[in-house]
Amino acid sequence: MAESTTSHRHAPDGLILTIACIAQFMVVLDVSIVNVALPTIQHDLHFSYSGIQWVLNAYVLAFAGFLLLGGRTADFFGRRKVYLSGVALFTAASVAAGLAQTDTQIIIARAVQGLGGAILSPATLTIIITTFAGPRLPKAIGAWSAVAGAGGAAGTLLGGILTGELSWRWIFFINVPIGIGVGVLAALYLQEMRAQNGASKLDVGGSVLITLGLTSLVYGIVSVSSVVNGHQLGWGSSKVLTWIGIGIVLLAAFVAWEQKVASKPLVPFRIFHSRALTGADLVMLLVGGAFFSMWYFLTFYLQGVLHYSALKAGFSFVPMALAIVAGAQVSSRLIHHHGVRNLVLSGSALATAGFVGLSFIHASSTYFPAVIIPAVVCAFAMGILFTPLATAATSGVDRSESGLASGILNTSRQVGGSLGLAILATLASSATAAYFLDHSGTSRVPEGICNANHVPGGLVQLCEHAQTTGFDRAFLISAGITATAFLATFLIPKTTKENHVAGAPPIAVIPE
Repeated sequence: MAESTTSHRHAPDGLILTIACIAQFMVVLDVSIVNVALPTIQHDLHFSYSGIQWVLNAYVLAFAGFLLLGGRTADFFGRRKVYLSGVALFTAASVAAGLAQTDTQIIIARAVQGLGGAILSPATLTIIITTFAGPRLPKAIGAWSAVAGAGGAAGTLLGGILTGELSWRWIFFINVPIGIGVGVLAALYLQEMRAQNGASKLDVGGSVLITLGLTSLVYGIVSVSSVVNGHQLGWGSSKVLTWIGIGIVLLAAFVAWEQKVASKPLVPFRIFHSRALTGADLVMLLVGGAFFSMWYFLTFYLQGVLHYSALKAGFSFVPMALAIVAGAQVSSRLIHHHGVRNLVLSGSALATAGFVGLSFIHASSTYFPAVIIPAVVCAFAMGILFTPLATAATSGVDRSESGLASGILNTSRQVGGSLGLAILATLASSATAAYFLDHSGTSRVPEGICNANHVPGGLVQLCEHAQTTGFDRAFLISAGITATAFLATFLIPKTTKENHVAGAPPIAVIPE
C-alpha cells in the first residue's frame, strides 16, 4: 500500500476505527432490519407472495456477486475513495428504496444498495488493517466484528419499532443520517492509501457473470410458484426451465472465465485444493440457506398467522438475537479446547434439532413454547457455527490468501442464503397452494389469496392453516439441509487444540 500526499486533519486511531465500524454497522443492519417490515411492504407495494422475497434477494445477490470484487477495489483505487463511493451509493439507494412507489422500484433500489454494501463493507476492513498493527489489530477487528454483530442483532428490533411506530420507509431512511455523518468524517479525517498499478487487474467480468447467473437461477426457481390463470407454473414450465437454463449457462461461463480468461480471477479455483476451505464453504453454503430462510418464514408466521404487529414481531426476535451472541461467545471459548470440526458438528446437529422442532408449529401454536424454544436453539447453533467455519476456511490456505478465503466464505453464506430462500419459499408456496386446493373445494389458486393483509373474511382460518403447512415444509427441509451440513463437516480435516489456526492472521466474517 502507498499513502497519497493529500493532507487531512490528524485523526486518532479511535476515530478511524469508529468511521470503519459505523459504516459496517449500517451495511449489516440493512440485511436484518427489512425482515419484520416484509408483510407491510408486500401489502403497500402489491407484491405477490413469491415476489416479496426479491426485496431480500435483490440485496443479497448484488452483495454476494460483487463482494470479492469490492474487497479488491480499496487496494486498487484507494481506501478513502472507495469508502466514500460506497457510502454515497448505499445512502442514495436507501433514499430511493424509502421513496419507492412500486415493487420494481424497490427491487432496483435494493440491488443498488447491495452493490454499495459490497463496495463499502470490505473497505471498512481494509481501513482497519492499514491503520492498526501488532497486538492492536486483533482488538480492532474484534471491535469491528462486535459492532457488525450488533447491527445484525439490532435489525429485527429496530425494524419492528420503525415499521410499527412510523412507516416501513424509515427502515431505509435511517441510513441517510448515518451515511452522511460517516461520509463527512471520512472526507475530513481519512487519509488515502492504495496499491500501485492495480486497477487494470479488477475482474469485473467475473463479478457480472456470477451475479447475472445467480439472479437468473433464482428468478427461475421463484417463478415455479407463480400463479397464472389460477394454476402454478411448476418445475416443467418453459419459463422456469428457460431462466434456470440461462442461469446455469452463465455460471458455467463464470467458471470458464475464471480459469481461462481472467488474468486476476475473482475466485482462483486452485484455492479449493484445501479440504478445510472446501468443507467450510460447503457447510456455510448449506447452513446459510437454512438460517437466512428461517427469519423470513418466522416473520410471516408471526404477523400473518399469529397476527402480531410489526412492533411485537420485532421484540419477538430479540431472544434469537441474544442466542446468536451467546453461541458466538461459547464457540470462541471452546474452539481451542475442542477443535473446529467438533464445534461445527455440534452446531449443525443443534440446528437440525431446532428446525425439526419448528416443523411442528401449527396455526394455533403459541409463541412460547412452540416457536421460541426451537427458534432459540437454531439461533444459538448459528452463533456456534460461524467462528469455527471461518477458522477452517483460513487455516487451510497460505497466510497471504487468508483474506481471499474469508471473502469466499462470506460469499458462500450470501449465495446459500439467496438460493436457499428461493428454493424453500417456492416449496412452501407449493405446499400452501396444495393445502388450499384440497380444502377449499376449488380447482384454482387466486394469486395472493392468502396474503396476510387482505384475506377474505371467510378464508382466514383456511389460509392460516395453508400458510403454516407451507412453513412446516420449509422448516422440515431446512432440517434436512442442516443434516446434510453435518455430514459435509467430515470433509474438514480433524484438528487438535494445539495446531489449528496457530499463528493465523485475524479472521473476519461478516455476521448475519
